[in-house]
Amino acid sequence: MAAQKRKAPGAPEKKDRKLKKAPAAEKPPAPAAPRGSTEARPEEGASSATELSPEEKRVLERKLKKERKKEERKRLREAAATALAPPLPAKPSGAQLALDYLCGWAQKHQGWRFQKTRQTWLLLHMYDCDQVPDQHFPTLLAYLEGLRGQARELTVQKAEALMRQLDEAGAGPGHPLLERSRRARQVLQLLS
Repeated sequence: MAAQKRKAPGAPEKKDRKLKKAPAAEKPPAPAAPRGSTEARPEEGASSATELSPEEKRVLERKLKKERKKEERKRLREAAATALAPPLPAKPSGAQLALDYLCGWAQKHQGWRFQKTRQTWLLLHMYDCDQVPDQHFPTLLAYLEGLRGQARELTVQKAEALMRQLDEAGAGPGHPLLERSRRARQVLQLLS
């Protein structure tokens, strides 16, 4: 431990820095000085005895300056993040992904591989002209030739159910189920 120096009697007392900081920490912080002002404003109604010492003012100014710099850096960081972040490209829809999958199969791409989710989407929407356009339907029929097992059986059952539904409805020309029944008939001829 360091030995403490004894003070000579009658010598002027020097205040220890730690003692200066302690009372400043105990005081409630003074209101923030307006920007551009170098002095902190004393509280209204306070006497001149409660004004801050020059060192306390410097400490307070440094703290305020640090806070302002921190806020400015935060604003700049947020502005840079929004400016640098490229807009996210729109993700392709399930329909587009399934049709790309089907076209990849038709062209026998090296990178093509079986994807159950794409096949399931195609089997669910193959009767809908909006989802699977007429230009892709012959390719889909060729794809369906390779169906095996449960997927083949379920596809046949759904096509038969759709044909029965059309028969019960007794739809004439221009009926919305007419195009679906035409497609179902083609699927049944292919898979039966």
